[in-house]
Amino acid sequence: MTSIEFDPSTRTFVLSTPSTTYAVRLIGGSVRQVHWGQRLSLSQAAAVPMRPPAPDGSIVGEELPHEGGLRFGPASLVVEFPGGVRAVEFGYADHEITADGLRIGLVDSAFPLRLDLNYRGYDGSDVIARWATLSHTGNRSPIVVERLDSAAWSLPRRSDYRLTHVTGEWAAEFTLDRARLPYGETTTTSRRGTTRHQSNPWLALDPGDATEESGEVWSVALAWSGGFRLTATRDLSGNVAVAGGAGHDAAAARHLMPGEKWTTPIALGGYTRDGFGGLSRSFHRYARDHVIPYPDEIRPVLYNTWEATYFDVNEADQCELARAVAPLGIELFVVDDGWFGRRVDDRAGLGDWQPSATKFPNGVGALAAEVHDLGMRFGIWVEPEMVNPDSDLYRAHPDWVLHMPQRDRTEIRHQLVLNFARPDVVAWALGWLDELVVAGSVDFLKWDMNRPFTEAGWPGAADPGRLWFDHTTGVYEVIDRLRAAHPNLRIESCASGGGRADFAIMSRTDQVWTSDNTDPVDRLPIQDGFGQIYPALVMGAWVTDSPNPVTGRTTPLRFRFHSAMAGVLGLSGDVRAWSPDERAEAAELIAGYKRIRAVVQRGDLHRLATGRLTAVEYVTADRSECVVLAWRPMSRHGATEQPIRLRSLDPDAMYVDDDGATFSGAVLMAYGLDVAVRLPTGDYASTVVHLRRISQTAEA
Repeated sequence: MTSIEFDPSTRTFVLSTPSTTYAVRLIGGSVRQVHWGQRLSLSQAAAVPMRPPAPDGSIVGEELPHEGGLRFGPASLVVEFPGGVRAVEFGYADHEITADGLRIGLVDSAFPLRLDLNYRGYDGSDVIARWATLSHTGNRSPIVVERLDSAAWSLPRRSDYRLTHVTGEWAAEFTLDRARLPYGETTTTSRRGTTRHQSNPWLALDPGDATEESGEVWSVALAWSGGFRLTATRDLSGNVAVAGGAGHDAAAARHLMPGEKWTTPIALGGYTRDGFGGLSRSFHRYARDHVIPYPDEIRPVLYNTWEATYFDVNEADQCELARAVAPLGIELFVVDDGWFGRRVDDRAGLGDWQPSATKFPNGVGALAAEVHDLGMRFGIWVEPEMVNPDSDLYRAHPDWVLHMPQRDRTEIRHQLVLNFARPDVVAWALGWLDELVVAGSVDFLKWDMNRPFTEAGWPGAADPGRLWFDHTTGVYEVIDRLRAAHPNLRIESCASGGGRADFAIMSRTDQVWTSDNTDPVDRLPIQDGFGQIYPALVMGAWVTDSPNPVTGRTTPLRFRFHSAMAGVLGLSGDVRAWSPDERAEAAELIAGYKRIRAVVQRGDLHRLATGRLTAVEYVTADRSECVVLAWRPMSRHGATEQPIRLRSLDPDAMYVDDDGATFSGAVLMAYGLDVAVRLPTGDYASTVVHLRRISQTAEA
């Protein structure tokens, strides 16, 4: 349980989770962190001394540093009052403690500005949520807000620090990067309107000695799907902090009107002494317990038509595909791009979301009926935020896209971005999506977003800088209202692959398309980076044709399946062209995945080995079941795999695999599982081991 306490003698607030404590202290009008780490009592936290100022006298450890006074680091709050005054002078106003939250209110000494710092804990979780609310309490001129972070987090002083984050590009998302934290400011950001492939809104810090299963690690993540900025700072005195929030340096300022409030997205902080694996498991549990819709619902095995037909779709062809894949055990059939308007390639049709009269003369509802009759659910691809200039929608509403006067409108993929900050665009999107779901008997939407912002202007708007924030909240509004109207609808987040993956979009969707790169070898590091804080329950992974359409690599069907089994399994490719033996093998592998998917999707993840041999383990909370997936893409003469030591099993129990062999839980953790005998010889070797606890004790 989360507990929140206050020591009035030292003005110290203490928020404690099951294993950690976060403590802040009021120093005049400044709120400063005094502890973030292993659990302390209220009296112990109150006894922690304040960290001294930097050698130049500058203030350190503030919960939301602003301009003014001895503050020289990156400001989390930057405002301009009437008359050009930029410095802020806060004083304490009030605070409120609830069952799971804390609010500390500060007010400016001379201007009508109030800042509320908010904190929340979650039952059974060591993840802490923080956010800020800025209020204009006057009744006259607006206040210009140039920057408002969700939170700043200070770390304890250590002799060294290491930074972990992910970077990437299309088809190479979630590339893990781990290196010593430099002195000064290190910023990871997205200036592209959404999180995009190049950066993801989270980072982790450790003293340089953490391993996969031990050592202190701190992490900060933003629950936000738009542009963002996260900055880690380090000085020679050992002070390290992370500040972050929505927006970036190039985004226009926002005008806070009299009486208006602005609430930031949530920032999440996590601490563990169990290494990077412990951090992953902590965030995965938080996501399953407090973020993801329907976390107890097993994600279905889906088939997506993209790599089979691309834009060349029609009712007869899609029905033929549905009849081909249903016997394999597919549970969800998803029609991808090409079903609407004049859509025959990526040059036209986006925005005209009516089924093509030539391709689907009976509407998509007829295909949905066929799919449902085959025992599968029906899904369809949409890209609501984009429009082709060659479309009826653009010809009718050219002002609906992001643009600037006297400037060309840059096209990417022959697309422009619709401005979802506009209420009329939101109403339009909600209208046709609702009609599609009803008329098409749609169970599942693949919501794509294929290009970044350019010429991000909003001519005629009273406060055009808001579009950077309000576009994202407009997308949230459409999804939220659509799901409220259709509780059985399920949604996948996609953005040219893994370009929109964060805890905010995961609170509104059921899974995330991790990457357009379906090469099973490339997918191993992509999935590893994704899984650092995001759980397998939402990680979409496909088996596709070989040679792979992205890389050209040829791999065995078994290896392709085992790679995709680490998340939510899906298929694409032209299954009709597979041989009878391949179809039989695919059906067998899908049936095998269904036996283990509850453990994979909801179990605790342990990364057992990386390198030439990669292996992961999923364990149920009660330790009754365990799944090990191991992959060796390339063989090497003379090399042998060492036994892999498993984690979190019951040491006093025996486990049995699907072949009937029994193992001691203690031996599997102390000595290991010999995967070498289970791996085929040669390249692209892989195996799946499913262990179930039996009542017999290890001693027996």
